[in-house]
Amino acid sequence: MSSMARRMFELVEPIGAIPYSADEPNEAMFALGFTNYWDTYFAGRAAPLGLATAKVVDALFYNFAPGEVARHIPKVWHTTTPEAAIAARRAGCTKALRRILADHVDTPAFARAADLLTKAAISAPGEGRSMYAALLALPIPDDVATRLFHAASLLREHRGDGHIAALMIEGVGRLEAHVLLALAMDMPAAKFGRIHHLPAAQIAAVIDGMRARGLVGDDGWLSEEGRAVKQRVEALTDDLATKPYECLEPEELDELMATLEPLAALLLAAQPW
Repeated sequence: MSSMARRMFELVEPIGAIPYSADEPNEAMFALGFTNYWDTYFAGRAAPLGLATAKVVDALFYNFAPGEVARHIPKVWHTTTPEAAIAARRAGCTKALRRILADHVDTPAFARAADLLTKAAISAPGEGRSMYAALLALPIPDDVATRLFHAASLLREHRGDGHIAALMIEGVGRLEAHVLLALAMDMPAAKFGRIHHLPAAQIAAVIDGMRARGLVGDDGWLSEEGRAVKQRVEALTDDLATKPYECLEPEELDELMATLEPLAALLLAAQPW
């Protein structure tokens, strides 16, 4: 089942990541009055939590440097409301999906995939999965493209909640998670997009702490134990992500994968990076 969850992640992630890979979602959020990308990120993703405090959002998002969330939450709610942010994000993502996927959107196969993905996405328990539970409380959209995005977002946050649990079990901290990922991709941590803006001394301190724990070798790259930790985190994340798909019959899962494969390919090809 964990290999299935990994494959579904590969197929669903390009849909769930559309707020960060297409222009239309940002344009819709900017129309609310925002002037920078990170305001739109925090408003869009945190909106299902309502007027949660920065400390709560920081805890649930987990992987931002101390103080980063507080630069945006609750400031973004001086510009718009959570309800308006949810509506704008959905509208922008729907527009992007319809542009990229074009004629696929109005086919019976697409509608069937949206229904199956939604069936899976709303089937898992919300206990212990705060971001997933927040999205689960929102109404399911009527529009087929919006519904597909909503289902993918649910599954993305469900997996994300499980990933944080896996990181915490292995004792991997918020910034250590980015270093672990960067080094596992043979990329210097200081060049990794999510932390490259931090002071060099702060990144060095994180790496020094990981070196002291045996996760990073003297050469600055992952040690054997560091790679083992990364593998265990990914394996547990996959295991914890299987639950939503247990409600689908094997033939339904096969049908869903077959329909999503060309859609995921189109979305990946449209990404700017």
